[in-house]
Amino acid sequence: MKLSFAPLALVASLALALAACGHGGAAPSDASATPAAGGSQHGDFGAPQGEPIHATLTSPPHVPPPIHRDKPAKVIVELEVIEKELPISEGVTYTFWTFGGTVPGSFIRVRQGDTVEFHLKNAPDSKMPHNIDLHGVTGPGGGAASSFTAPGHESQFTFKALNQGIYVYHCATAPVGMHIANGMYGLILVEPPEGMPKVDHEYYVMQGDFYTTGKYREKGLQPFDMEKAIDEKPTYVLFNGKEGSLTGDNALTAKTNETVRLFVGNGGPNLVSSFHVIGEIFDSVQPEGGTVAQHNVQTTLIPAGGAAIVEFHTDVPGSYVLVDHSIFRAFNKGALGILKVDGPENKLVYSGKEVDSVYLGDRSEPNLKAVTAAAKAHAAGTLTKDEQIAAGKQLFTGTCSVCHQASGEGLPNVFPPLAKSDFLAADPKRAMNIVTHGLTGKIKVNGKEYDSVMPPMAQLTDDEVANILTYVLNSWGNPGGQYSKEEVAKARATPASPAPAGEH
Repeated sequence: MKLSFAPLALVASLALALAACGHGGAAPSDASATPAAGGSQHGDFGAPQGEPIHATLTSPPHVPPPIHRDKPAKVIVELEVIEKELPISEGVTYTFWTFGGTVPGSFIRVRQGDTVEFHLKNAPDSKMPHNIDLHGVTGPGGGAASSFTAPGHESQFTFKALNQGIYVYHCATAPVGMHIANGMYGLILVEPPEGMPKVDHEYYVMQGDFYTTGKYREKGLQPFDMEKAIDEKPTYVLFNGKEGSLTGDNALTAKTNETVRLFVGNGGPNLVSSFHVIGEIFDSVQPEGGTVAQHNVQTTLIPAGGAAIVEFHTDVPGSYVLVDHSIFRAFNKGALGILKVDGPENKLVYSGKEVDSVYLGDRSEPNLKAVTAAAKAHAAGTLTKDEQIAAGKQLFTGTCSVCHQASGEGLPNVFPPLAKSDFLAADPKRAMNIVTHGLTGKIKVNGKEYDSVMPPMAQLTDDEVANILTYVLNSWGNPGGQYSKEEVAKARATPASPAPAGEH
């Protein structure tokens, strides 16, 4: 590879690199390029042959069908930027900036050697100009320099897909971080000329970190928080742009004795992902989208602006949980999904007994519609006790039932019962202080002493605490009653008081 040093060109390329992700400018090789381990790394396989092809784009978690061509083609990609308000969690919305109307953006699939004619459209009602930087492009800014597009306009540029692999694309319009943080990223797959080995299922999963002014699960429309983003303190860490996007009715599916290929990206803008599937071992991982695979991998790192291809074989049925193994992100910020595998048991491989509730929290529920209904009713000023109880039951299932049990009976000598609790009945308001401030030390409940630690449930919003406690107060023989969001907020703001004398 020859390098020429043109000072003006170098200065221009450096300037573009500061505004977007830079890409190599190597001269294209020809079809005689020597393949490296894992396939041809860089090659121009000649001029496009046949009629132009319009690319099939898919929304996550779906992937376009494999390419069965043995010749390069001209592939036309048409992608529209749409700014739209979408759910980010139950009862919470966010104004996303999207490629194709989804987060992540549409999945693009081409073949190494293809000539790609790229059309970027920006919807007329957009408030911002946008562009696109595709990490699979060899050229200034990965296409960003040629695709700056004002609202109501369309830009076009052409590139040759010289390198096989799975690549991130994202917006690179200033402020770059804000555009990415609002959901402007996706994946483009450049298949090797010989194609990819056949599998039973291919899925598209992409992690992103989101920064809202409100705390985790605080209801209503949440604006972007630039200060949190700069400080790298996300409110949410999510797969496919929404908490619960891959759970319940939206879970990925497979059958036993099938092969699954996941194209896993990380849009960032800040965090590195420790991608793991609980209960599976990756037969093969192409780290960072490269051509050399690793085998028998438990967890793989995916950098911000990077991607990987992971493959595994399903042996036994059950719910397999996709997580970022920086584990608080999974259980307290939303980075959690499900692959539901159906089929016959294989007791020689695994004896059984699923423990989904421990891993999934409230996402083990098929949905959280009651939570959404309660949030809407509260906003309208029509929230009833029955609506609070229904929402609280769903939230309790994930947040509290692991320790206190679904029956409210607790665990003997470890976690006190909530059912027919004389401790709660003596002062129902006491429960708000315990949930918001935590409790450490000895207490006596129903004649038995317990000495354990309950941390403050800071991850719960005031309305979630109110709904959970209203459910508890009206269940399992407890005296009944109702908590309000405003009462919980007052309790949270008031310094914790010690347990009554004789009970600590």
